[in-house]
Order: sequence, then structure tokens, then C-alpha cells
Amino acid sequence: MKTISLKALLLYFVCLISIHSFAQDKQERQLILIDKDWRFSLGHSYETQKDFGHAEGYFSYLSKTGFGDGPAAPGFDDRAWRKLDLPHDWAVEQDFSEKGSFSHGFKAAGKGFPEKSIGWYRKKITIPESDLGKIISLKFDGVFRNSKVFFNGHFLGTEESGYNGFEYDVTAYVNYGGENTIVVRADASMEEGWFYEGAGIYRHVYLQKTNPLHIISNGTYVIAEIKNSNAGVTAEVTIENKGNYKGSIEIVQTILDPSGKQVSSISENTLAPDFYKTAKITSKLQVLNPLLWDIDTPNLYLLQTQIKQEGKIIDSYETNFGIRTIRFDAEKGFFLNGKPLKLKGTNNHQDHAGIGTALPDELQYYRIKKLKEMGCNGYRCSHNPPTPELLDACDKLGMLVIDETRLMGINDYHLNDLKRMIERDRNHPSVFCWSVGNEEWNIEGGIVGERITNIMQGFSKSIDPTRPVTIGISSGFKSGISSVVEIMGYNYMGNGDIDAHRNEFKNQSGMGTEEGSTFATRGIYFTDDANHYQSAYDKKPRPTFYSIEEGWKFYAARPYLAGMFIWTGFDYRGEPTPYGWPSVTSYFGMMDLCGFPKDNVFYLKSWWQNEPVLHLMPHWNWKGMEGKEIDVWVYSNCDEVELFLNQKSLGKKKMEQYGHLEWKVKYAPGTLQAIGYKNDRKILTEIQKTTEDPESIKLLVDAQNPLKANVAVVTVEVLDKKGLQVPTANNEITFSIKGGKILGVGNGDPTSLEKDTFIDDITLVSITNLKEQRLSETNLPQEQPSYSQNNWVTAFKDRDYKNQALSYAYQGEFDLKNNSKNNSVNFFYKKIGVEAVIFVNGNKVTASAEDAQKYILKTDILKEGKNIIYIIVKPLQKIKDWDVMNTDPGIIQVITPSDPWKRKLFNGYAQIIIQKDESDSDVILSASAKGLKADVLNINLKNK
Repeated sequence: MKTISLKALLLYFVCLISIHSFAQDKQERQLILIDKDWRFSLGHSYETQKDFGHAEGYFSYLSKTGFGDGPAAPGFDDRAWRKLDLPHDWAVEQDFSEKGSFSHGFKAAGKGFPEKSIGWYRKKITIPESDLGKIISLKFDGVFRNSKVFFNGHFLGTEESGYNGFEYDVTAYVNYGGENTIVVRADASMEEGWFYEGAGIYRHVYLQKTNPLHIISNGTYVIAEIKNSNAGVTAEVTIENKGNYKGSIEIVQTILDPSGKQVSSISENTLAPDFYKTAKITSKLQVLNPLLWDIDTPNLYLLQTQIKQEGKIIDSYETNFGIRTIRFDAEKGFFLNGKPLKLKGTNNHQDHAGIGTALPDELQYYRIKKLKEMGCNGYRCSHNPPTPELLDACDKLGMLVIDETRLMGINDYHLNDLKRMIERDRNHPSVFCWSVGNEEWNIEGGIVGERITNIMQGFSKSIDPTRPVTIGISSGFKSGISSVVEIMGYNYMGNGDIDAHRNEFKNQSGMGTEEGSTFATRGIYFTDDANHYQSAYDKKPRPTFYSIEEGWKFYAARPYLAGMFIWTGFDYRGEPTPYGWPSVTSYFGMMDLCGFPKDNVFYLKSWWQNEPVLHLMPHWNWKGMEGKEIDVWVYSNCDEVELFLNQKSLGKKKMEQYGHLEWKVKYAPGTLQAIGYKNDRKILTEIQKTTEDPESIKLLVDAQNPLKANVAVVTVEVLDKKGLQVPTANNEITFSIKGGKILGVGNGDPTSLEKDTFIDDITLVSITNLKEQRLSETNLPQEQPSYSQNNWVTAFKDRDYKNQALSYAYQGEFDLKNNSKNNSVNFFYKKIGVEAVIFVNGNKVTASAEDAQKYILKTDILKEGKNIIYIIVKPLQKIKDWDVMNTDPGIIQVITPSDPWKRKLFNGYAQIIIQKDESDSDVILSASAKGLKADVLNINLKNK
């Protein structure tokens, strides 16, 4: 154990005080997105050599501070690793495998695939000397899962949850004015849910810089109470002092209205908290005649919080919030701003076609927009805390949210996760209810469930008393959790008598947290079990499940039920019920995995919103079924609908409220037409026409994103010679792009085993059987010498570093599985000598211009199978006896180019998600297919 002199200790504290004094002059905080330019490689869950030797060091990261080893070491050579931007989901990049997890969509990742369950991420950043004295933090919105984070070789901590955000203070470890290394090891070998969860850093990462005296993360809490047309706003702020300042500070709270105009402000003086202590300051403000947040007019206010010291702003923090009231009534349901509102919601997991869980911000808006268009006003986060950007989208677009924690329990693991979720999300006006559990069958009906619920419910109220608590319950609505939860969450009518429960607990409000679990495949109208396709007609899938129509009729007819949340808004990976392999996605969604609507969307649109709707199904392409009866359905909110086939009326029918219309029609090619009437007046016409063969490709970009977008969602379809979209087309389309990159492709087919991404394959090949010979020459050869085979010994074994040779020759081997001329092969040399000359298979290779330790190996000097490499060097010398010398000569990188991006259409549609690069040019997307006219789309996207 080392001792520290009193003089050194005093000097340390003098420096510490001067640093913190210097920091008082630093202005405001910085929150810097650091998603770009990470290095990534897969590791291994238990073979440490395949995990780059991590945790093999004599000390390693848990025994001595700062001894992160393997990739956790700052000096680790990651040049051969893949370069990428975040967010990133490595699971979606893997092939499908029947050995993969059923619940996670049969991707060859996670449990059962130890070589695909560990992901390493590394990034280098420069932090200027001018930041000395600030508090420097790393902020992660979410990593799936069990992440370990290192900074400059220092182990920062482990976050087990794949869904909660977390942060680490790295101030003491920073190399100010120089390079700093961030390393994340994610372990996705264990699943948290029974649904696709992805793998890796799939949410944003930030570098935060603040004054030592600052507002903590999620450190504001805004409560607005409306009285007499005005709003009283309570603004609570938690400040922390990681410096030595003692004295008075000023807290300034300012409210801006949705137009950016200041409408209220207050200033209060208080004392700074002590060193490493926190303090809460509460301010009261008034907003006159506030603009309320509502699902149709989602008005957002902004609270600006400033800390001033001696008149100077040393920290500022912004909080979006809304002014609105929520109330559940056991007799009359749910009220928003004092008005009754039937909840028309959906449950949703967080993955999307082509990109898994790594959703760009723009895609969050895309998905919420799609739900809003359907008439949806509620979103249940199933079954985990969402990414912050999803809640931002719901705030701005007017979508009510049930925010749900991942796991029930009463210990630190469970309650701390719940606390972090509530403190992060409680200022979002979209969040109207906390959910602390879902279908916990083992405890739902007993006393253990009651106890856990009472604790979690009370704990939630202690953090945010303004919102109620619910739990989704499915194993009977009689006892246990259902008898004590504040808002009863009914999961499926078939699991219990809802009316009987309500009659027993008349003071308990309730809603359908999951309902209407219908199987459907978009564009399929005859169930085909052999091919794993379910008919899109809305019918009861099981005796205990109810169709979407049955579910809505039940909830709409009962005022005491606040509404229902359908399972689900979108299809999702995993749970390919009622099938298994090769089905890889669910069948439950109102929309498919891409967001293309199934027919049920139009049933809901008819009764969930006020605009006239007329939807006619199925398509009218039934070659070979001439004269056979086809079920024709109409979804509409018109009073009456008349159906025509080739201009001949098949009768007019009256629409029942919350119902649909049906005809049996003998198929004949041509035109199927529906006309909708309101008050005996024709108001809508819908047509399905028999189309001809596909002739041309059509690319359509979604243009409804409210952000300054650098990501776009593009729909791919094909047209016949008359310009009609062909609903049965399944052509394979190939894509190319300029000015951007493709993030993923999809088509909504639950049985598709096509690739989601097309990325170059990077294989790292080790140099093995490394041997050495001592040499007496000081000049390094320019042609490969001939060496005696009898003089080779194991390299570096028992090396006497005080008595080294003048030079050394090293011989090693590496195996290439193939030597395709399309491959790029590089040798990333790691110094094992002062100078080096390198030969491969007898050929001298030279360093590249871009990197003096990178050698490009041309395929004409390589062999399929075993290759011999010679490295002749002047040796490195130890400066100190305890110096650890590098004995790794480097790594061979083999890059196999990917196939072109492509995807088959599924029932007429496919989807591409694209992102702009940093150039000033437009994005140009091209699509081609055999026998079809190509299409080119110019897209004007923003740089970020």
C-alpha cells in the first residue's frame, strides 16, 4: 500500500479548489450527441480469447482501478473493426435460424449463439483543456443489455436493464486536451422479454458538460393545476453541488408559451448545497388563460430553469410540459381537460422492419402518425420504458401514453428501475398512466401480488402523485392484484367476467389494457396454414379471443370502461403465433411490421374518428377463381353502402353502428365498386379493379414528418400499364443510393427470411503459430531471406529483454476460407519492433499511405487456405522492468462485399428506410427489377 505525503495531499486539495473556482466562470451546460463514428465487433460470451482477451489480465478491471483490458484498454487496436453510427441493433443484422429464439423472431443472436451474443463498441473523443473544472458525464438512453462501460480503461459500472437510461460521471478520468476512449460491452445472451428486443447500443449516447453546481439529470418536475381558467404551475428543481462553492445562488424559472413568448417568470435566492449533496427548490408560477394540451391541439410549454451565481448563469435546463387535466371515473370512464374521452389505443413493441430496435427519431414520428391516422389516441408501451424520442413524438402529435416498467418487484432492482422511468418521463403530458406490471400469472391472483402491487403503487405515487397506476391482468379478474390496483387493466375478455368484476368493485376504474388479439396477414384473404398465412378478415381467432369488432363493441357499449388498447398497433418480431418457424413475426398488428395497413385499420378508422370512411376488401385479382364466391366486406361509417360488380348493383345495405357489411360475390374480372351514402346522398366511392401484369416500379416517400428530417421512409410498389397498383405483386426489387445510405428494408411478410440489412462482412483472422529467430543484422532485408527451419522457436517465450538480438525474424500463419478477387484483405500490424519489413507468401508488402501500420494485401499474392507471413524487425526495448511488451503482431481483416440491397414485394408493397449522408446533395434512390421499368427518386433531406 502506497502512502501519500501531507505536502502532496495539500497540493491536491489546492488544485481541486482552484479547479472548482475556475469552473464557476464556465457558462451553461452542453449536451453533445456522440452517435457518430463508433467501432464495433462481436465478441464471445465465454471464450475469453474470442472475446479479445478481455478479463484475462493479471489485474484486469475489477481488481485494480484503471486496468480495463482487452478492448476495454485505451490502447487496444480496433482499426480492423467495423465503423458505424448509433443507434445500432446487431441482432437484426444476423441471419434467421430455426435454432434461434421463437420469442425473438428466430434471429441467430442471443442465447444459443455465444459468438453473436456479445457486442463491443469503442469510440475516441477529444475533450479540450478548457473543460477542466466542468463535470463531464456519459449519458446512455438505453443499451440492450447488461452493459459494462469503460472510460480510458476505468470501469464505470454495469447496467443490467436493456431499457432504462443511465449515466456515468467521468470527470476524474478525463485526459484533458487529448484523446479519450469510450468502451461499451453489451451482453445480449439473456432475454428480458418474450418478444424481439434487439442487441447493442440501440438508443442515443451523449457527452454532457456542466458546471460543478448544476441541475441533475431529469432534475425538474412540473405540475400544473387549473383553477378559474388559469394554471398554477409548481416547478420543482433538484440541484447538485460537485464543487466546493458555498454561498448564495439564484434560481430563475421562466415559462414560454407554445409560440415562444414568455408568460411567467420567478426568481428565488437560496444557498448552494454542500459538497456532493443535493437540494430541491420549489417555485410557484402562474399562467393566465393557458392553451391546454389535448390530443387534437397538443400545446407544449417550455420551462427554462437557470442557476445564477453572482449574477452569472452557470447552468440552464429546459423542460417541455403541457397543461392539462386527467381523471378516471368509475362510472363514466376517462376525462381529459374535463371532457369525456374514450381511450382508443394500441399496444406496441419498439421494433420496426429492417432496423429492429434501432429506430431513428423520424421513425418514431412516422409510427405515431400512422396510429393517429387510424383514429388511435392511446399508446401502451409494451412492456418496457420507451425511448425518450417516442414520448416526444406523442407529446407533439397528441397521443396519450401508458408508460410501463419492465418487471414487478419490491427490491432496489425493481423500484430503482421504476423510479428512473417515472422521474425521466413525468413531465411528458402524453403520459397519463403508469403501468407497474403485465400478466404476472404467478402472482396475479394471490396475496403476494397484492403486496407487491400495494408497494409499487404507493412508491409510484411518492414520486408522481398526479397520475394513476394500472396493471394488465389476464389470469382472472377476481382477487389478488385486481382487488387493489388503482386502475384495473383487463387483458382480454375471454380471461374473466369484466361486468362481474365491476359489480364487485364499483369504485374501481377500469380499461382494456389488451384486447382484440386477431391473427391477420396483410393482403391475404384465405387462410393458408401450409404457408403460414392468416386471412385478413376480422374473425375470432380462438374461442377465448375476440375479434377487433367484438372487442370495440364491448368497450364502446360500457361507459364505465375508459376504453381499450388493442394487441397490437404494429406487427413485431417474435411470437409468430399461431405458427412457428419459418414464421418470424407476429400476426397481431393492425399494421404490418412496416406500417402498411391491414384491413382492420379501416374498421377502426370508421369508428375511431369522425371523417367519412369507405373501405372495400378484398382486392379483385382472383385469376382461376372465376364463378366462385368471394367474401366481400365493407368497412365504413356511412349510413348505407351499395355494391356494384361491373356496374351491376348487388344491393344496398344499412350499416350497423360499430359493424361492417358483407356480400358473397361470384368472381368475374373487372371493377368492384362500393358507394357510400350519408343522409341519402352519395359521399364516397371506393373501387377495386382487376389489374394486369406489373410493368413499372413506383417509389413514394412519406412526406408527413414534422422534424427537420435526415431519414425518410420510402414505399415501393409496382404498377400495371394502366398505372394501377398491383396488389398481388411479389417482384424482387434491387436498390442503389447516392447521397445517403439505406438503413434497412422490409415488406411485412411474416414468413420472409430475407435479409433486413446488406452490409459488408468483416472477418478477423488471427496470425497463429508465431515463431521467431534471432538475427545479427542491423539492416532489414528488402527481399525475403531464406531461414533455417531448425532455428525457429516459439515467439517471445522466455525473452530476455536485457539481452536481445540486433533484430528478429517472425514467422506466422493465417488461413483464408476463400480468396475472392472481390474481397479486400488488410493486415493491421501492431508494433513488435522499432522498424519492420513484412513479407506475405514471399512477397514484400508496403504500408498504405493512410496508415503506416496498415498493409493492403492483394489477392494475387494470397492463397486460399494457409498463408505464411514474415515480419523482420528491430526489437522494442523495455524502459522499466515492469513494462508489458506487445507480443501480438496484428490481425488480418477480410472484407467481403455485400450483395446489392434488395427485397421482394409482399402483396404489392415493400419499404426502404434511408438516411442522408453529410454531403450537400440530394439523396437519389434507384430501384430496378427484371422485366420492369426502373424508377428513380430524388429526396431532399436535411444534414444532422
